[in-house]
Amino acid sequence: MRRHHGAAPGIAMTQYWPFSGIIRHASLRERLIVSLDMADRRAALRLVERVGQLVGMFRVGRNLYLGGGPELVREIRKRGGEVFLDLKFHDSPRNVTRAAVEATRLGVRMFDIHPNGCGEALARTRNEVARVCRAEGLRRPHILAVAMLAGLSPADSHTGCSDRVLEIARQAANATLDGVLTSMREVSQVRATCGRRFIIVTSGIRLHDEPGYVGAGAAADAIRAGADYLVVGSPIWRAAEPVRAVREITEDMERGLRANLRPPIEVLGVRPL
Repeated sequence: MRRHHGAAPGIAMTQYWPFSGIIRHASLRERLIVSLDMADRRAALRLVERVGQLVGMFRVGRNLYLGGGPELVREIRKRGGEVFLDLKFHDSPRNVTRAAVEATRLGVRMFDIHPNGCGEALARTRNEVARVCRAEGLRRPHILAVAMLAGLSPADSHTGCSDRVLEIARQAANATLDGVLTSMREVSQVRATCGRRFIIVTSGIRLHDEPGYVGAGAAADAIRAGADYLVVGSPIWRAAEPVRAVREITEDMERGLRANLRPPIEVLGVRPL
């Protein structure tokens, strides 16, 4: 059993960690990903220094990566932060695999790729990343398939959207990818379809007192639905007190986790390297 230390007092819990296949100690801070959506590289690094000990990971998206490049990722890593590289690699299978390998060598904890409609290509990328990790002694990052249909408006068919997301999730699971990035409204269906070991990352989380909060965006709701990682951006980096905002979110996550505790009812195998 692997133990994690350094969590804020009062939020460390023993709970299923879906991608480990065993019960282990984990802190809720590891489930919180702060999205560095600001365009200013220096502002992003200041936030990393300010809340880095309280959260599990930082999301680097396309805009910030274009401004800071691989060196920005290295700077976050130097400050002790883990990185979710959210570039949604989308190209030919060969180029996606190359990008995945370079992200792995960069030391990111997690990155995502478009499914591209081909489970075989997903499996090839995953296998090549695993091969490079074994050959070069690298840590294998978690690889997610993008299952967020952002182009569909609320007026579009919710059933069609859900079916497509579940199709992508099944495709990712069959290719032995680690999980998916998906919208909050699809979390419970993906969890029911793909089981406990499958990683689900979701975004759109708001604070209770933030404009636009309608209940379904609360961290507790996301955890209860089955999400493993929550990506939160502006409620933290726009807050007058980012540390306080982080603590409010982790407290809300704890409420969701306590409401969702279940006894162990299945034996899970460890995902292959």
